[in-house]
Amino acid sequence: MASIPVQTAGGNYSVRVQPGLLQNLSTHLRKTGLAHGKIFVVTTPEIWKLWGKAFLASFAKQPTKPEILFLPSGERHKRLASIEKLADEMVERGARRDSLLVAFGGGVAGDLTGFLAAIYMRGIPYVQVPTTYLAQIDSSVGGKTGVNLRTGKNLIGSFHQPAVVLTDPRLLKTLLPRELRAGMVESIKAAVLGDGAYFQWLEKNCSTMLRGDIDALTQAIHVSVRIKARIVSADERESGQRMLLNLGHTIGHAIEAATQYRKLLHGEAIAWGMIAAGRLAVARGAWQAADAARVERLLFRLGPLPKFSVTPQRLLQLTDADKKNRSHTRNFVLPVKLGRAIVVTDVTAEEMLAAIRSMMQTVQELGV
Repeated sequence: MASIPVQTAGGNYSVRVQPGLLQNLSTHLRKTGLAHGKIFVVTTPEIWKLWGKAFLASFAKQPTKPEILFLPSGERHKRLASIEKLADEMVERGARRDSLLVAFGGGVAGDLTGFLAAIYMRGIPYVQVPTTYLAQIDSSVGGKTGVNLRTGKNLIGSFHQPAVVLTDPRLLKTLLPRELRAGMVESIKAAVLGDGAYFQWLEKNCSTMLRGDIDALTQAIHVSVRIKARIVSADERESGQRMLLNLGHTIGHAIEAATQYRKLLHGEAIAWGMIAAGRLAVARGAWQAADAARVERLLFRLGPLPKFSVTPQRLLQLTDADKKNRSHTRNFVLPVKLGRAIVVTDVTAEEMLAAIRSMMQTVQELGV
């Protein structure tokens, strides 16, 4: 089993990656030393239908079984109303300060469960058991938790590190192809900002991963998590280096908000945002056009990106709600080579609008 350490001021923990880990889940939870009270599992009906029997099987010899709390699927349910509903249900079922929350699902379930853990009785521990590729390589690691507002994504939240992240790549065998493709965007992002050799590996192994090869997916999970763990350990609260993880997210989040979180999956929106960021970097002379083209080719190899309709001006307006911005300073992540990105503070509205217009032209030409 691979164990990748994450060390932050908010807590040290490991990301354990092993195919078949779900079979021994209760053992891993006991090893945290936190499973002495009630265990509450936040999941979706869809995930529970696929994996609930296997999840509970690992508790067959335990005297008490976990309490299951259901969250409706979809980004539109990542709201404060869902937090309140789940918290009320926990109270009714006897959750105390010694209770343990387990997020069993994708990024929405993980972010929302982490935030619930951060504020329930002023903080209880939680464990991430991610079931999507995107959650396994990205959202389950780093302790960023939160919910969306109508005006923007993750605008209410907290930094609350998990006790452990337990990742079973075999859970991906039931993942919809579109979900896998969207998740792989974050691996490309990780490679662009932190590991040029990994980017070359992804170019060679993209097709194998898309076929669902567990060995290739497991290796990609290892590398992607190591990149994120290194950055998070250096900057837990996004005061500097951690902003790099938002490559493509400034415009990507604006796309999600403009389309009411219904038209595109998160990774699909980030792919368009990375294309825009790359073109802005090329226009500035900060990045080689040939490298930008390689990234775009790899993104489109994942499959068709959805078309959407929104004015460039509206997207620009929505970027003003980006959490990286400070006072009147617009922070923006630019790739400068394959394996390195920087945060700049002098991107003008005109530059961003030009990049958005260029991206939107490609949306209309190549989007489906």
